[in-house]
Amino acid sequence: MHPMPRPIALTIQIDAMRHNLSTVRRRVGEARIWAVAKADGYGHGIANVVQGFDQADGLAVLDLAEAQIARQHGWSKPILMIEGAFSADDLAQMLRLNATATITTMEQAEMFLAADFVPQAVWIKLNTGMNRLGFSASAGIEPLAAMIARINARLAKPAGLMMHFACADTEAGWRDQFQEFHRLLPILQQRLGLQSIPVSLSNSAAVFALPQAHGDWVRPGIALYGGTPFQDADAGHAAQGLGLVPAQQLTSRVIAIQHIKAGDTVGYGARFRAARASRIGVIAAGYADGYPRAAPDGTPVWVAGRQVPIAGRVSMDLITVDLTDHPQADVGAPVELWGDAVPIDVVANACGTIGYELMTRVTPRVPRKIVDGQR
Repeated sequence: MHPMPRPIALTIQIDAMRHNLSTVRRRVGEARIWAVAKADGYGHGIANVVQGFDQADGLAVLDLAEAQIARQHGWSKPILMIEGAFSADDLAQMLRLNATATITTMEQAEMFLAADFVPQAVWIKLNTGMNRLGFSASAGIEPLAAMIARINARLAKPAGLMMHFACADTEAGWRDQFQEFHRLLPILQQRLGLQSIPVSLSNSAAVFALPQAHGDWVRPGIALYGGTPFQDADAGHAAQGLGLVPAQQLTSRVIAIQHIKAGDTVGYGARFRAARASRIGVIAAGYADGYPRAAPDGTPVWVAGRQVPIAGRVSMDLITVDLTDHPQADVGAPVELWGDAVPIDVVANACGTIGYELMTRVTPRVPRKIVDGQR
């Protein structure tokens, strides 16, 4: 007799990724698409995103292990290493994997110029106001142009220029960065003796909100997985309103029912106190599975075809919900914690975070179910 598995599962929808990529494609016209797949494809698995994004023009990852897995699973198109190299050996590995390097700091530039083996495709990141990585013109444009010229001398074709928006999801917060980039671009072209330089500016928010920033390559991330890049996710900015569908669904089942009287409390810290006689459903999921412990009472959960509220603190392995107004739900009732019925962004907003974090924090103990062709 085989033991019954714990009912929680994360379903990964390959065809949802294809749909979202097509949605982005329609928005960006002739621009090419780096499908951003860092953090193990935002928690969806590199092997799965290779299938889901097979019509993208390139894949953007963070580390060499992700690039290696992508190549092993048949990805033959460009791969962008979006945080660059941390050693000369990394550069040699990028060359071996036919990956594109990003140079984001002076230390990386010096490493590139001194290394024996370097990739032949490079993007250089400019810091236009995000103030994390990238080169600014604060020390003068001549040293910046001179550094780029030295890098270009080692390449088969000149490096492209990229930047990252801090506020592409706000109405006006992007303008200063956009204008600074386009102030620098023609000056660098002139100093380098180039008629044009490939540019890449747009993240997911800019794909939808800033067509003027699409440039030669866009770099969507969260949108490809069915989440909104906008913090103010009104109807037009919610994932569904953008034409996106969720690429993951976290599900479980009700495993117990507690009948409590008015005044009784539920869970650690006795946070939830019943105002009436209540039916409390116990769900096989918790923060050790990646569901946020910060979820407050009232956070929506979908149980047997109806939305019900969390009632009591999320614990390591269990979540409790109020089923008093849903008498049809009993032990064994199906549960969706996020996915089609409860958008991941709604859960994230209730918990004071963003869908990106929830996607990437589902833990390895949750079984993955990979499906295709069900959309």
